[in-house]
Amino acid sequence: MCNSIKTLTKKEWALWLGSLLAVIISNIMTGNIDLLTLAATCIGVTALIFAAKGNVWSQILMTIFCILYAVISWRFHYWGEMITYLGMSLPMSVWSIITWAKNSSENGSSVAIQKLTSKHIAGLVIFGVATTLIFYFILRALNTPNIVFSTISITTSFLASALTLLRSSYYALGYASNDIILIVLWILASLKNPAYVPVAFNFMIFFINDLYGFVSWKKREAMILPDINI
Repeated sequence: MCNSIKTLTKKEWALWLGSLLAVIISNIMTGNIDLLTLAATCIGVTALIFAAKGNVWSQILMTIFCILYAVISWRFHYWGEMITYLGMSLPMSVWSIITWAKNSSENGSSVAIQKLTSKHIAGLVIFGVATTLIFYFILRALNTPNIVFSTISITTSFLASALTLLRSSYYALGYASNDIILIVLWILASLKNPAYVPVAFNFMIFFINDLYGFVSWKKREAMILPDINI
């Protein structure tokens, strides 16, 4: 990881440290620091910085984030988030580690970008709809709070994870869309328990980082010929 950190530009250092500072301050301002939320967010922000570089360490850190975030969701009974991250995002992150490692550059600093084909798009639509329907009935059976937004979150989480696995630059837009839904979900949660305000703020920081990731991948995509093999 030390070598990966050395590849960060001044702009990325500023974004990374600024994001960490912002989430730490937001947690302190509540007067009730939740160490689990703080740790999960710091790991998540770091993962997004490395993801913007196309570095496989991002997926390793994301597996850790998935576990921590699932625990946070469990505490508020956001069963959809817990099940999604443990049952879908976590396995796909592990799979992405393997895929990214097999399709990285010679020095291993970045993953080869893949261009989406019509088969990929068809698969995303079919499996996305199927996943959403299956999880919706599970969430309804569990009396999940804010089920509409929780269900939409499943769809965006699936697309984000699948696009990451496929090494598409649009993975970042998938995560950015998911960030918006999660901001809404945790704002609704904070109305019942103010302790969750930092979680909503944390996803606002994630949103900014994901937008940077999309721009970064698009710039790299314009400079090199994408790899079209899985």
